[in-house]
Amino acid sequence: MTKAFAGVQALRGVDLEVLPGEVHCILGQNGAGKSTLIKTLAGVHRPDEGALLWRGETVDIPDPQAALELGIATMYQELDVVDGLTIAENIFLGHELSRGGFSRRSEAARQTRELLRRLGHPKMSPHTEVGSLSAANKQIVSMARALSHDIKLIIMDEPSAVLDAEEVKNLFAVVRELTSEGIAVVYITHRLEEIRQIGDRITVLKDGRSMASGLAVADTPTSELITLMTGRTVANVFPPATPVPADAPVVLDVDSLGLAGVFEDVSFTVRAGEIVGLAGLVGSGRSEILETVYGARKATAGRVSVAGKALRRGSVVAAVDAGVGLSPEERKSQGLVLDEPIFVNVTLSSVSRFARAGFLDSGAERRVAAEQIDALELRPNDPGRPARTLSGGNQQKILLARWLVHGTRVLLLDEPTRGVDVGARAEIYALIRRLAAAGNAVVIVSSEIEEVLGLADIVLVVADGRVLQTVPASQIDEHGVLDLVMKGTAA
Repeated sequence: MTKAFAGVQALRGVDLEVLPGEVHCILGQNGAGKSTLIKTLAGVHRPDEGALLWRGETVDIPDPQAALELGIATMYQELDVVDGLTIAENIFLGHELSRGGFSRRSEAARQTRELLRRLGHPKMSPHTEVGSLSAANKQIVSMARALSHDIKLIIMDEPSAVLDAEEVKNLFAVVRELTSEGIAVVYITHRLEEIRQIGDRITVLKDGRSMASGLAVADTPTSELITLMTGRTVANVFPPATPVPADAPVVLDVDSLGLAGVFEDVSFTVRAGEIVGLAGLVGSGRSEILETVYGARKATAGRVSVAGKALRRGSVVAAVDAGVGLSPEERKSQGLVLDEPIFVNVTLSSVSRFARAGFLDSGAERRVAAEQIDALELRPNDPGRPARTLSGGNQQKILLARWLVHGTRVLLLDEPTRGVDVGARAEIYALIRRLAAAGNAVVIVSSEIEEVLGLADIVLVVADGRVLQTVPASQIDEHGVLDLVMKGTAA
């Protein structure tokens, strides 16, 4: 299969074979062609060349409705549920149950209950408004919508990206139930460890080509997958830490910080050159702690000090002026202006620097942004390119560049590698280490405990809004973190 857009070749000859009842994983770096491939299967795009055979016969899929009629459903990473509607209304949106021109609400509710029971969530009510659900439960609604059709193949694009460890287990249980019924699953993920748990076969894409198709998961080592994805061997993903000098000054001091009903009595310090990690499950309060340190939430107790000076509670302006920068968990919706060029996003927090007699000096903005683009090896190296068109790893670099331009001393990084492929992750990790080695204080939150342990010097284990333990990263492993979290949650 091939597909080009305005002269850009997105697919250069991709081969994919999916069998009934299997989980076929698709791997590839950002820009490898995964999104274009699944949108072609879903009827969003039509291929330029190549054949699509469905159950042995050549077919054409002109639009998503045609894909559903064939039995192909797609769950995108950006969930397409409608918050203002109930679960039942979402599930039957576009193919409402009716008779004689009247909606059959009771029948829709009955079928919704059956679908939710089938997916292992019998306690969810068909009448619940979707906007009140967690990301994990919204995903269940999206899956139930797919199953409300006669589905033979369901495509899942990064389904675990917003889930914690327990929710991922539940997702895998649902996937196994579907495959036991003969439904095929195409599973796209950046998390190599997930493939070992759920996958049967793998297809690897690179630069719009299938580098390998139909590899057996059990027979393919991780090192081979990484090499196929990146074209090189990625060893020692976490770069070695630079020892923090014993006399390094404290840059960030968080003392007995609390936010009523969310977290309480959080204390830690970060010295120049040090990385502190917050480890815990989704919902433990980690992101809220970062947002409160940044001033996006107004603390109800305690204080935050930078270089010995206390910050005004609930003031982002005070935090930014003191040299604190936040890279939020949802970088696309909370961190970037996607339709603006790279240079505008990079200089966004330093606009006053480029003001001349009431007008912005866009030339100066471009020059400063270009310096950071070069320093961070952002690709493509084009300050005028819209931020929307960049991969996840390069979008993350834009946020880091923004705070470096501003002269930030404290970097708060919430899920810095979410949606970032394995090759780009290694670059982000090396960059974070470089920023710390340059004297910055770094605080990192990640749902991947391995990431926290691999990057941080000091780890705070968080559960239910409480810090259970503060320990050097070298003195705890993933099992130890999870053991603390489970005991703390139970308590």
